[in-house]
Amino acid sequence: MCAHCGCADGTESTLTNLQTGRHVHVDSAGREYTHEHEHTHSHGKEHAAIIRLEHDVLLKNDRLAEQNRGWLDGRGVRAINLMSSPGAGKTTLLERTIRELGAELGLRVIEGDQETTRDAERIRSAGANVIQINTGTGCHLDAAMIGRALRQLDPPRDSVVMIENVGNLVCPAMFDLGEQARVVVASVTEGDDKPGKYPYIFRRADVIVLNKMDLLSHLDFQAAAFEQAALELNPRALIFHVSATRGDGLESWYRWLRADSDKATS
Repeated sequence: MCAHCGCADGTESTLTNLQTGRHVHVDSAGREYTHEHEHTHSHGKEHAAIIRLEHDVLLKNDRLAEQNRGWLDGRGVRAINLMSSPGAGKTTLLERTIRELGAELGLRVIEGDQETTRDAERIRSAGANVIQINTGTGCHLDAAMIGRALRQLDPPRDSVVMIENVGNLVCPAMFDLGEQARVVVASVTEGDDKPGKYPYIFRRADVIVLNKMDLLSHLDFQAAAFEQAALELNPRALIFHVSATRGDGLESWYRWLRADSDKATS
């Protein structure tokens, strides 16, 4: 896991507030920097030490996630962790959701990518306040990053914060961010074998959005097989078949967002 992938405790991240232009580097202790840092990671540790590091990182993260959850609950804010592989269509789904439902739900967004603010610029153009987190070598967001971003974003009471995680089907599933719901976006262009290959992320999903359904007739993708495999792993998951570009099936996604938001504030 993270002891192997280069994003263990100590990795630097960058937060960019597109509303204020504030741009800082932040290390794992919360210290802010205005210049680049080089980090080297030793991979010569014994297996037991790696397991200990993974345990410590996850334990610390879980404590911070609970703090985030309390912060959100105290303000009546609903946070949704949006996860997928790169290119599944998370940002396109967010853009359309913001344009069609953003004002109703008071949507705010935290964007996670290793580099660039391109997706955050797209989100801002769609009409939502957004904080960009650049993780550098890190392959996922963590609770410490989200805690800092939430305080910069300052979402109003009864709003919804969408957290677009770094594109990756492995590490994002391991890290609680303090969110109240988890959504996995998959696409028909990726192949119908993804639930079997990456079971952990599908087991932990509240909702699975199968995107790019408008391309289904051009691909050898068995939607029924995908859905069966996902539900065998996670019978409680809701599955929506959508096309974020064309708008097909989005009303079911919007109904869930409205109901989930109502549940959080009731």
